[in-house]
Amino acid sequence: MAGRYPNGDFYDFEGELSTEEKDILYKVRDWTQRSVLPIAVDHWNRAEFPHQLLPEIAELNIISLVRGQGRSRLLAGLVAAEIHRADGSVGTFFSGQDGLFTGSIELLGSDEQKERWLSDLYAVRKTGVLAITEPEAGSDVAQGMRTTAQKVDGGWVLNGAKRWIGNATFSDYVAVYARDPEDEQVKGFIVETDSEGYTATLMENRIAIRAVQNADITLDNVFVPDENKLANANSFKDINKVFKSARSTVGWQAVGTQMGALDVALNYADERLQFGKKISSFQLNQNKLATMQGNLVASESMMAQLARMEDRGTANNEQSALAKAFTSKLMRETVALGREVMGGNGLISDYRMAKIFNDAEAIYSYEGTFDINQLIVGRALTGESAFV
Repeated sequence: MAGRYPNGDFYDFEGELSTEEKDILYKVRDWTQRSVLPIAVDHWNRAEFPHQLLPEIAELNIISLVRGQGRSRLLAGLVAAEIHRADGSVGTFFSGQDGLFTGSIELLGSDEQKERWLSDLYAVRKTGVLAITEPEAGSDVAQGMRTTAQKVDGGWVLNGAKRWIGNATFSDYVAVYARDPEDEQVKGFIVETDSEGYTATLMENRIAIRAVQNADITLDNVFVPDENKLANANSFKDINKVFKSARSTVGWQAVGTQMGALDVALNYADERLQFGKKISSFQLNQNKLATMQGNLVASESMMAQLARMEDRGTANNEQSALAKAFTSKLMRETVALGREVMGGNGLISDYRMAKIFNDAEAIYSYEGTFDINQLIVGRALTGESAFV
């Protein structure tokens, strides 16, 4: 790649890492270049998950870098970004395993539950996903949740349906959030996917993060023993602790997606000839590439500051919401500009940009849509809630 900034780190955010943390990041970068990039497009086209990567992720030892290993949140964010830079599907699996599922146990489980489950999850001997979105409840799931958890002797019985649950077709566990009719509160449960009454059906014809095995889940009188109810997941307010962390992670996903788009656009512009010249020499293309870089720096700057605040324990939900909304909005512009640089070839997944362009739409929508996160920030600014 031509130019002075082959890694896109225009403002040297990596320079804030310790030597040891840099080694971890560079190890992940080497792995994505060697193992993820060469197979990403093929698995995306076929909508098949690359299971062969799971032992390699385990060997990297990058699950729960913050809570489990005491690393900085900047490192954890840059690692998530680096994986998304190579492939949004593998990145989404990693963030789901590392943040949403293990985060549910780390933040809401008892000490006994943490001891029982986390070591296998950190080592990727077991996999898990979070299930909260429903066929008829997305942004309003806090009030509109239809899945129920009825207390019975020795446990709970779950009934209902969940939708858009990534990799639920092969995961060992699902963290299901369901409404208790007795007190109308949302509670959390770890469901073993071989439980009687649990089914997961692959959703077909998806245009984004296609290698992720998004599924429709049906829960038909699924019994969950008392020891599998998350001890500290007793209201939606409790669950918001997980979502606050997840929104930060999605902001880093948007950073990584922009990194990937810039990589592809720069390489293409350096190799493509038009009118007898590299298209990287054209003023309009340089303007587009500079805007992509500016969007990336702005996104990374916000996320780096949020990481510092999280390390200090001063970050709040509204700040995480703003970061997710802002970075995903800039990501949308960045991937669109990258597609423009590549012209018609930007519409073919073989060149990666079409894949990145579509994957960005999932990031823009999940873990709280752009609009919902904007309204969370608006409520903080005005003191008025625009939604229930």
